[in-house]
Amino acid sequence: MLTKNHLEKYVDVLFWGLKISRKGEFQNNDIIMVKYHQKAIELAEMLYSKILQKNMHPVMRIFKSINMEKSFYKISNSDQLVFHPPGEKELHKNLNATITLYAPESLTHLADVDSSKISKTLKTIKPFRDILIKRDEKGLFSWTLCLFPTEVLAKHSGMSFNDYSNQIINACFLDKPDPVTMWQDVYNNALEIKKWLNKMKISKIHVESKNIDLFITPGEKRKWIGISGHNIPSFEIFLSPDFRHTNGKYYTNQPSFRNGNLVENIFMEFKNGKIISINAEKGESFINNQINTDNGAKMIGEFSLTDKRFSKINKFMASTLYDENYGGKYGNCHIAIGSSYSDSYSGDEKLNKQIKKKYGFNDSAIHWDLVNTEKKIVTAFLNSGKKIIIYEDGQFKY
Repeated sequence: MLTKNHLEKYVDVLFWGLKISRKGEFQNNDIIMVKYHQKAIELAEMLYSKILQKNMHPVMRIFKSINMEKSFYKISNSDQLVFHPPGEKELHKNLNATITLYAPESLTHLADVDSSKISKTLKTIKPFRDILIKRDEKGLFSWTLCLFPTEVLAKHSGMSFNDYSNQIINACFLDKPDPVTMWQDVYNNALEIKKWLNKMKISKIHVESKNIDLFITPGEKRKWIGISGHNIPSFEIFLSPDFRHTNGKYYTNQPSFRNGNLVENIFMEFKNGKIISINAEKGESFINNQINTDNGAKMIGEFSLTDKRFSKINKFMASTLYDENYGGKYGNCHIAIGSSYSDSYSGDEKLNKQIKKKYGFNDSAIHWDLVNTEKKIVTAFLNSGKKIIIYEDGQFKY
């Protein structure tokens, strides 16, 4: 379990993440929202004190309980599904940061809920997310999130609670005397890899494994990003590609929990940027509903690679935050269906809907990471005609 000493270090790491991920400087009287599950109350309380000590304003938001969330989707009428309290838009227009503490007490309690209701509610959240994206681009906002161990997470991952807690401790360097320094070292090493990748003039990327044969087009005005402080932990290096030129087959061998549903072994095929076929050994009807959330849900918003030299995560954690950063024997790659990241844009023009459309940045109410941990080779095709293996045996070849 996480001791008080671990939690104090966790607080320091989370504030490091906020600082690294923000383009501008934090100021006195900034507004920091902390969203948390009840199980993470001790960590939330420490953050509350830290925010006050920094002369900023904490806004605390606790997630709905299991019964509340079930009642919401079971009972709500159409108006209630899309309702947000007065002042929500104004709050988001003034937020300077959010810290999210995930500590779920159930992963499957929404399994029997009509998923179209969940999709409808997700669509209503998108305008608030768009506000924060714009504030982020101006250097006025940043965010980070982390996981707090719970018995339910340990159970679904097949580990004891202590083993699960130790995965978090090790992954976040909370067992080290100075975890912030450790994170800064990872950040600096990742900078070198990103510089190496961004110097290349890549026309397309070929991903090959036992069950993957996929072509990704980075597109114009793109840059590789990652290990930015947004997620704790985060070891992935990724970009938001030009979704219009995604072609081939992709497979996810890492299970995924989403909105109370477990999905396993997804096979999908892309043609000219769009999913043309998809099936799963478990949760197929749910995933079909998800990709029909909106027009962008059948396209990709992210392509990512994790270097096993950085990540100490070597177990399935039943949490996308950890599973998308899996190190293990062969590292991992993942794609995300749905919305893209504006941080991956490298152009001088102001990024707006027209520019996003011009350069093939996907837009959607969902963003769902789908992970593959198979042994793979990733080859970059350069504009010059040259081919370079950029990733093999779980690590970048720089």
